[in-house]
Amino acid sequence: MSLKNKDNHNRWRNKTVAFRVSPEEDEQLEIAVKLTGLTKQDYITRRLLCKDVVVQGNPRVYKALRNQLAAVLEDLQRIEAGKKMDDELIDTINMIAAIMDGMKEETHGD
Repeated sequence: MSLKNKDNHNRWRNKTVAFRVSPEEDEQLEIAVKLTGLTKQDYITRRLLCKDVVVQGNPRVYKALRNQLAAVLEDLQRIEAGKKMDDELIDTINMIAAIMDGMKEETHGD
């Protein structure tokens, strides 16, 4: 059984929400969760409620970024070899760019 937790207003989260996704959608979701450093529950809840997903830089997030950038590089090399670019890759690149842009703003205080 999973641990009980509370939301930002100290209310118990005791409702279960479940839905099906395709394997490709699951892969995109897993990438997004890893890149943000949030739990899957927190990531999905914030996205569904149209709240900002703030990425806090930590070793786990940096490792996820490094690993995902390596995977993107492999995909780009595959594309260079004549294969087609898919929408999921474009979404992943855009998400990495947004995270990196946010990190740049944090470090420079812009």
